[in-house]
Amino acid sequence: MNKQTAIKIIRDTFEKPFDEGRFINFSKNLVNYLDTSKNFTYQGNIIPDAFEQSIQSLKRIGKYQDADNNKIDILIARLKKGGSLAHARTMQRNFIAWYLNGSRGGDLKDAALVAFTSPDNEDWRFSLVKMDYRLEESPDGKTKVKTDLTPARRFSFLVGENESSHTAQAQLLPILQDDKNDPLLSDLEKAFNIEIVTREFFSKYRELFHNVKESLDKLVEKNEATREDFKAKEVNAVDFSKKLLGQIVFLYFLQKKGWFGVERDRDWGTGPLNFLRLLFQQKVISYKNFFNDILEPLFYEALALERPDNFYQYLNCKIPFLNGGLFDPINDYDWVHTDILMSV
Repeated sequence: MNKQTAIKIIRDTFEKPFDEGRFINFSKNLVNYLDTSKNFTYQGNIIPDAFEQSIQSLKRIGKYQDADNNKIDILIARLKKGGSLAHARTMQRNFIAWYLNGSRGGDLKDAALVAFTSPDNEDWRFSLVKMDYRLEESPDGKTKVKTDLTPARRFSFLVGENESSHTAQAQLLPILQDDKNDPLLSDLEKAFNIEIVTREFFSKYRELFHNVKESLDKLVEKNEATREDFKAKEVNAVDFSKKLLGQIVFLYFLQKKGWFGVERDRDWGTGPLNFLRLLFQQKVISYKNFFNDILEPLFYEALALERPDNFYQYLNCKIPFLNGGLFDPINDYDWVHTDILMSV
């Protein structure tokens, strides 16, 4: 498969609300041969009592066996209304472990690729759950089989309408492009390995930091008012850039909680999960410079100053007050009168 086709399949699957047809198409292309002859759905009293409050159904859409004879099932786990993708991930993983470990007397499976979906969320989670079976000798001298699970946090991508498919794309693209060889379970593990993703994140983060610092250095050099204010307040480009990136990362944390863009009479948690993107695209308010006109007021007014009802008129929505130093101007620089017209 050529690169552009592979990218399109990933984007069509992972940048939209969950769709079973698109997920099946992606799965067939991922493993090249997907056996769909004996699929089934678990629901109702088939779901064990330990999971019935959270799991609506479990559907197998196919099975796959790699060249090392590892048995891998492709599953869709639908959570009940009110079930959270972010919380109870250990429960969700243990439910899949129950299935892999024979569930209703079936064969043992080595792993599963699972789409976890919730009726309350436009996003969904694509996970690899892997069983490790090993022999362990007990104190009485008996040998028994012990199972180990991959950590739920480590082998999972959060995807959907409010998420970028960048990470999934970078990790899964080589497998989709390789039409000659069917992926081994070890290949899938590598694709989901968070250590690789983390290294890429920090590499990109370091690159972004240098870009911000260089842009700020150039701006300070050209703009006398900014240069004088920074000099008087002992603000340097390194510390400013570090704090700015930390502020932006924390914005995304708050956005994930639905705490941005909340309507005046709505509850916290109901804000759009892509509020920052909406701001950037000028769908909330127009601006000339994103940092100067949007981020600085958001940092140093909306988040830093307490308001009786948390309503921030400038952005026409509720924004939480955070009583902490992260959203205080560094060294109290004059953010109102000092124009920092740079792209972030």
